Amino acid sequence: MMQEYRSNSYLFGGNAPYVEEMYEAYLDNPGSVPDNWRAYFDALQHVPAADGSSAADVPHAPVVESFAQRAKANAFGNKASGADLAVARKQVHVQSLIAAYRVLGARWADLDPLKRVERPKIPELEPAFYDLSESDMDISFSATNTYFSTSEQMTLRQIVQALRETYCGSIGAEYMHITDQPEKRWWQQRLEAIRSKPNFTAEQKKQILNRLTASEGLERYLHTKYVGQKRFSLEGGESFIASMDELVQRAGEKGVQEIVIGMAHRGRLNVLVNTLGKMPKDLFAEFDHTAPENLPSGDVKYHQGFSSDVTTDGGPVHLSLSFNPSHLEIVNPVVEGSVKARLDRRGDKEGDTVLPVLVHGDAAFAGQGVVMETLALAQTRGYYTGGTVHIVINNQIGFTTSDPRDTRSTLYCTDVVKMIEAPVLHVNGDDPEAVVLCTQLALDYRQEFNKDVVVDIVCFRKLGHNEQDTPALTQPLMYKKIAQHPGTRRLYGDKLVAQGVLPADGPDAMVKEFRAAMDAGKHTIDPVLTNYKSKYAVDWSPYLNKKWTDSADTALPLAEVKRLAERITTLPANFKAHPLVEKVLADRAAMGRGDINMDWGMGEHLAFASLVASGYPIRLSGEDSGRGTFTHRHSVLHDQNREKWDEGTWTPLQHVADNQAPFVVIDSLLSEEAVLGFEYGYASADPNTLTIWEAQFGDFVNGAQVVIDQFIASGEVKWGRANGLTLMLPHGYEGQGPEHSSARLERFMQLAADNNMQIVQPTSASQIFHVLRRQMVRMFRKPLVIMTPKSLLRNKDATSPLAEFTKGEFKTVIPEASDEIVADKVKRIVACSGKVYYDLVKARAEKKSADVAIIRVEQLYPFPHKAFAAEVKKYPNATEIVWCQDEPQNQGAWFFVQHYIHENMVDGQRLGYAGRPASASPAVGYAHLHQEQQKALLDQAFAKLKGFILTK
Repeated sequence: MMQEYRSNSYLFGGNAPYVEEMYEAYLDNPGSVPDNWRAYFDALQHVPAADGSSAADVPHAPVVESFAQRAKANAFGNKASGADLAVARKQVHVQSLIAAYRVLGARWADLDPLKRVERPKIPELEPAFYDLSESDMDISFSATNTYFSTSEQMTLRQIVQALRETYCGSIGAEYMHITDQPEKRWWQQRLEAIRSKPNFTAEQKKQILNRLTASEGLERYLHTKYVGQKRFSLEGGESFIASMDELVQRAGEKGVQEIVIGMAHRGRLNVLVNTLGKMPKDLFAEFDHTAPENLPSGDVKYHQGFSSDVTTDGGPVHLSLSFNPSHLEIVNPVVEGSVKARLDRRGDKEGDTVLPVLVHGDAAFAGQGVVMETLALAQTRGYYTGGTVHIVINNQIGFTTSDPRDTRSTLYCTDVVKMIEAPVLHVNGDDPEAVVLCTQLALDYRQEFNKDVVVDIVCFRKLGHNEQDTPALTQPLMYKKIAQHPGTRRLYGDKLVAQGVLPADGPDAMVKEFRAAMDAGKHTIDPVLTNYKSKYAVDWSPYLNKKWTDSADTALPLAEVKRLAERITTLPANFKAHPLVEKVLADRAAMGRGDINMDWGMGEHLAFASLVASGYPIRLSGEDSGRGTFTHRHSVLHDQNREKWDEGTWTPLQHVADNQAPFVVIDSLLSEEAVLGFEYGYASADPNTLTIWEAQFGDFVNGAQVVIDQFIASGEVKWGRANGLTLMLPHGYEGQGPEHSSARLERFMQLAADNNMQIVQPTSASQIFHVLRRQMVRMFRKPLVIMTPKSLLRNKDATSPLAEFTKGEFKTVIPEASDEIVADKVKRIVACSGKVYYDLVKARAEKKSADVAIIRVEQLYPFPHKAFAAEVKKYPNATEIVWCQDEPQNQGAWFFVQHYIHENMVDGQRLGYAGRPASASPAVGYAHLHQEQQKALLDQAFAKLKGFILTK
């Protein structure tokens, strides 16, 4: 076989001398060979050696020459015999065979319960590939780099048998892509020592069957009692419940105190009842439509979350199943963020006490981009959660797609995890003991190395995508096989009877017992703790049923402002800041003394400093959040004389008080969807931390639109989940083109209802100071969306005097600021929001329009009706109100505020619009066209009303 392979390969046969010569040249000097050969040889350097080591290859020629010279000098006392060399050569081949099974053995593993695909031909797994024949099978070879036996010698027959039992049975392990040698050795030892075969006691086997019975029993009970109702059955993947049971119990034994679970709808009801201990009668009430409906919107039962406390041998474990929309994998970063908050609450930097568990479908795991984005967070400093246990319910079909030519471009649905070198255990779902063993190994690995790990349970989906579906329409062959399958519970029950673990009627007795529990609506797991409360549990009750109009004292005493200003502008001795940063700090020190007005960056810093000094932690993340996209923040300073890349930073906000709360600022990886989902999850688990996500430009927030739509905007009305996440979205029309102008204010306005969020557009340093403090000081937790400025960051008109920080509050509406505007002479009120205000003030001065008052709406939602109406009433002779905005007419706030404004107008007043015309693009890309539009909208704000006019 080897000879045939060589003769057919372009790397062997007559080409071999040429290739070897080329490779020698490459090893000596990679630049000396053609580019295509260099690329090929570069790839070869990443192929592991036979013993699993990562030692680099070296040129052979110098070695050969050295031996030749030593031979000429008679340096070798003894010559190796031909027989010795032959044995040595075969030993090398045996090592190559062992390495091949470790790398490729999973391809021959018995994984598919439906047995639909023939075992592939893989020559590297055949001894003959290495010139090893039947005559070699009973020869002993060294087995020192394996863990199959305590003996250092094994016959080739024993080695092959051990390799196939370990790597080609019900478990297919992939770990050789890991570069860390201790991790690889860990897997080899754990798998090879037991040959991937568990050795469970009779009681453990009964517990596995108990969980299979519960899993199958619930589905069949629901199927007969609630015919045709959607539940997204787990049938065909019942071993997953046995896996979850083992995971919870073993995690408790290893010191885990909380487990946060994220999963889509497949099998969710089963997990609720059979893992978390939701009362079946409560689930039945949802099917019967008799469950309480006390939310404005609510959601379907297979999106619901749940939490409970269960007992383990290691103590109570709190279980949380996260609420999830139908967007499948989007819950992944939300779970990770929730876990991070819980770890921070415990002061656990390693991640040992809280375990994230993500349950995936095979199609979604391979297909949805948020999976990759979330995996990329795994080992970063700001998003590290100590490793995640991933479990794939791999039913080998995605809705109606099962043809491997369509499902993905990778061999396995789990191949995406190789980007972070996570090990994968593929396992046959019809072997529940192997599934439980994989679960044990996965958890042990996670706890040992604090890294992600995957258990891929290869199973099937007995019914359609939902219970109203007819899958045989598109998968006739697959569903013929499924129809003939007796079920995992039946197969395992028969096995235990055959082993004498149970009597012949034992499995059926379990079924009857479970059915009785269902009829009674009782718990299916025991015991679930009903009165237990962890000291780390968070009480959300103080933040519920509050109003956005509740007052909050956000001003600071003058002495405290000065103290904080001094602390955040002081550097350690011998710390050399960049000259530009030195000027920023000097200016901020002057601002703190009251010598000059506060700018935006100082307003932010004072808000942050005062909050952490008062015990409120702050977590700020985004792609450039340390410095700020527009270099206004400088919250992390860099020593210009540092000598090591990972040293020499100073974060002043971490040094404002002796017992202050943490200030964490994170320069995130380049991701919107996963990072925003992570921060939402963090905020959902911690109302006491000011959690902020900042977009690099607000335009990029739509890369996370699913998080905004499904969680931020609607999470509370669907699931009753309060959340105080803050979004900072740079927004403003300054001629930077379609992708650097708009945070899509109109989309947030469209989503605003049921008092679900706060949308603000502050225009001064004191306003950002007060609104950030209000978000924490006021006992009110709703998402806060801030349209932050760009040019205003350095606009002197947007600065604020010190007095505005020591008194006052966030103003939802800012009145006319000019003393020269006489109220009785005002004929038109121009209402606006954001940067355009300063353009309007300048235009009014140029036009000498003393009969026009300009007011700023700083909070767009909830709309401040009382404050706005009060401003309108100041101008009794105003017959017109104009809403002026930078954005195109079909964007921005216009369509959403016009009815608010109309509600507060007096009879006879007319409402008009001044702004850019409707546009398919957020902004123009031509600088001259931007200027023309800007001039036109400013002229329109003071000109005769035209176009759409709404009269009260």
